[in-house]
Amino acid sequence: MAAIEERDAVDGDKLMGFVFRAVDEIGATLNTALVVMGDRLGFYRALADAGPLTPAELAERTGTAERYVREWLNAQAAGGYVGYDPDSVRYTLPAEHAVALTDESSPAYLPGFFQIALGTVHDSPRITEAAKTGTGIGWHDHVRDVHEGCERFFRPGYNANLIPAWLPALDGVVGKLQRGARVADVGCGHGASTILMAHAFPASTFAGSDYHEGSIHVARERAEEARVTDRVSFEAVPAASYSGRGYDLVTMFDCLHDMGDPAGAARHVRESLTADGTWMIVEPAAGDRVEDNLNPVGRAYYSFSTLLCTPASLSQDVGLALGAQAGETRIRDVVTSAGFSRFRRVSETPFNIVFEARP
Repeated sequence: MAAIEERDAVDGDKLMGFVFRAVDEIGATLNTALVVMGDRLGFYRALADAGPLTPAELAERTGTAERYVREWLNAQAAGGYVGYDPDSVRYTLPAEHAVALTDESSPAYLPGFFQIALGTVHDSPRITEAAKTGTGIGWHDHVRDVHEGCERFFRPGYNANLIPAWLPALDGVVGKLQRGARVADVGCGHGASTILMAHAFPASTFAGSDYHEGSIHVARERAEEARVTDRVSFEAVPAASYSGRGYDLVTMFDCLHDMGDPAGAARHVRESLTADGTWMIVEPAAGDRVEDNLNPVGRAYYSFSTLLCTPASLSQDVGLALGAQAGETRIRDVVTSAGFSRFRRVSETPFNIVFEARP
């Protein structure tokens, strides 16, 4: 401490301000696990359905132990996630919080975001070791919470925006889909985007692909459950070698930056499209400069990029590691270098940017 003071005078108030900010962040880190706990045990749903509850009442409704429930509720109250009335000793989930924590149809639905964060933190010691040598950690090497949480986080946004906003923003694509088009959904994960489009455009056919065998297994199960296997197929294959030619539309949702060789994938997209085909690229919201992304969304994405996206790319051939905050200019460079003559931003949300590329 003396050495620091000799070099640069320390403002005690600023120091303690930072310390208490760190305390708040420790609480937020632990709260990630508590939100996942509350989601899995049905605590939020019970509070949303029943209104104010005591710990004993919530425990009875969810079939859990009251002593755990009491501590969980107090932590949630301290963090402002639930309200607390000391007179009745009851806890309330505000209506707005209920939407974010229980309504899977809402684009504001958050439990998947917490779940992928929890899985990411669980795997962080391995990333720390990899950072010493620059080696990568593949998407397939992560725990289930990463895979499942990723879909649960992005799916509400796709449900809210893909059919009513993103596809209509593309030049002439909706008409093709309505008449009957061939679509490749690359990096499809569990197939949420593929199945959503298949439901909306029954005259079209959809080929989903992802290098992760486990995700493709889930996607096939989901297609069976959704009764769309007559027009949807899935294959486990890298982005630069998915099968088929003559596609009217190729889509990539939040995955181009994760690829080891995005330029190679872009060239394969160009070769697989028809002469008047379209490539839709959905990427995390980001500006081109670091200073553009010094905000809460940028912080979350830079963190995921450090612990998930960059290691995933480094684990593959080339290992370009664009990162989750690549920005429009770097995405444009990848796309145009592959022979696409047209590239434009067509839509955006607080979490995503949507680009259209044409030959």
